[in-house]
Amino acid sequence: MIKPSMPVNEAERLAALQRYRILDTDREQGFDDLVTIARALCGTRMGAVTLIDHDRQWFKALQGLEGIQTPREEAFCAHTILQPLQLTVVEDALQDARFSGNPSVLGEPHIRFYAGAPLLSSDGYALGSLCVFDSIPGVLGGQQAEALQALSRQVGKLLEMRVLRQQIDHHRAEHDWYEAHLAQYYQQLEQLNMELSEQTRTDPLTGLPNRRALAAALSEAIERGMAVTPAVAIVDIDHFKMVNDIHGHDEGDRVLTELAGTLRSQFAGRGMAARYGGEEFVILMPETPMQQAELQCQYLRESVSLLPVGLPITLSIGLAAHRPGETAQDTLRRADAALYQAKHQGRDRVVVAD
Repeated sequence: MIKPSMPVNEAERLAALQRYRILDTDREQGFDDLVTIARALCGTRMGAVTLIDHDRQWFKALQGLEGIQTPREEAFCAHTILQPLQLTVVEDALQDARFSGNPSVLGEPHIRFYAGAPLLSSDGYALGSLCVFDSIPGVLGGQQAEALQALSRQVGKLLEMRVLRQQIDHHRAEHDWYEAHLAQYYQQLEQLNMELSEQTRTDPLTGLPNRRALAAALSEAIERGMAVTPAVAIVDIDHFKMVNDIHGHDEGDRVLTELAGTLRSQFAGRGMAARYGGEEFVILMPETPMQQAELQCQYLRESVSLLPVGLPITLSIGLAAHRPGETAQDTLRRADAALYQAKHQGRDRVVVAD
């Protein structure tokens, strides 16, 4: 393990941190919410808002494990503040000389993956970080990196609003102007949080709704209790692993993106197409009779031959209509069983669940 060095501006940095009067304060929902969004976007079990004091790392927000603070010399974020203008990403801590002997790597919580975005004061000093981490190695995609940096800026705004609130409390009688600006800050933050929350329901590669969004939409369609129950189709690209193995993952991503475009154009306004995971997609067709739903799936299966990918792509599709009394998961399980039958029968076909 390599202990983090001190920033060259350590005295000024600590003075900036003390100005915020935030160390050893109670947990606050605003900070917890930003950690929740960061974890969802990056797909990690753990996350935190950390502040690096003279000899400790203190947690303003912490999710996925318990704790209040750790020694600074063991803190990943103490390395992050040494590069205040960029992310620090550790894909596998056991392979990084700085952290391979770290007690948090060798022992609980067995950190392997870490990504931290520095938290900057209004005058540019790195105070700590918004970080996500996990006990398995990982990577951080480009959109995830941009989102993590955007969230860290929002943590910085929360810090500034705390200072502003302290000033308002002290001068409330003669400083009504501050109240208007504080409300504006909160409105901007709420809007950004709504936008970032929406990102947690969107697949970053295809732009389609993701599994979480599909589950919510299916449950809502079931709860509406219309006369014609919703139909659900699970779509799988046949032999997709061979596309990745032979042509590379970039080509595989292109196939997924092109198929997503076809799904979006065919089902926009008439339901929802979502990426369910890997090469699987799910189509929700509310208030669609089974015969019509099957025709739409057959049309989709035939239309993939027109995708501009230069590869012979086929689809296997399992289709099920929701039954009264079923849960959303029950319907999806029956559609998945029908998909398995389609594969077992030779692929490139639509099978309707019993």
